[in-house]
Amino acid sequence: METRVAVLAIIVQEGASVDTLNDLLHQYGKYIIGRMGVPYHQRGVNVISVAMDAPADVISALSGKIGAIDGISVKTVYSNVIHTE
Repeated sequence: METRVAVLAIIVQEGASVDTLNDLLHQYGKYIIGRMGVPYHQRGVNVISVAMDAPADVISALSGKIGAIDGISVKTVYSNVIHTE
């Protein structure tokens, strides 16, 4: 199986969507290396980065599901290094 390291950059603008986001991240927990969240009170948003090591289709699926949540924006950056197990 080929895996890649990627980082999901997530902007949460709607606090009511946080539970849905956390449920999704929990479902994909075995692929998550770590996450960091920073509240930006001046703008009323939260900035979250999620580092993953997973097959590209898994990363893409999670990013798509997160992007479909109201009040949340997401962009994904992939490493160029592919690891084969």
